[in-house]
Amino acid sequence: MSEPLIVGLVSISDRASTGVYEDKGIPALQDWLTSALTTPWRAETRLIADDRPTIEKTLIELVDTVGCHLVLTTGGTGPALRDVTPEATLAVADKEMPGFGEEMRRISLNFVPTAILSRQVAVIRQQALIINLPGQPKSIKETLEGVRAADGTVSHVGIFAAVPYCIDLIGGPYVETNEAVIKVFRPKSAIRPQ
Repeated sequence: MSEPLIVGLVSISDRASTGVYEDKGIPALQDWLTSALTTPWRAETRLIADDRPTIEKTLIELVDTVGCHLVLTTGGTGPALRDVTPEATLAVADKEMPGFGEEMRRISLNFVPTAILSRQVAVIRQQALIINLPGQPKSIKETLEGVRAADGTVSHVGIFAAVPYCIDLIGGPYVETNEAVIKVFRPKSAIRPQ
């Protein structure tokens, strides 16, 4: 049995962090991960303001101190002046993983033309993958899981299909998923027997 996956879930919102409205990002992420992951995992959650030093400090703490293998952020990725999540994420990175942001925008363009305004990035810090996700629960699910046709078949694979193999490559635990939600892709040489 491999070690449990530790996932940092960070909701970045000035209003939710001060109690003006209820955060919907962390519950949406927890619900999706509960349905998608079949291997043991636990979440470390943080609800913070859209403030670059706070975001940087939180990401560093989750990776360096808590030991998260995966950190998913939601919020703060648009073009507004207060949207600084991508800048904070890049500032704490060892490596950028541009394919994730490119693919999230491509998936979201299936639903809204304003997806081109999104600035999500993904990076590696030490042995953790950090991904900026959209702010809306519906968009979070779509980018992670992909686009489904009317009959339920997947017509555009979501980004989470590549996440477990990325975690393998950076030294994290072996992660498996419920294939009805998201089918993981690994090269044949990287698949462990059941």
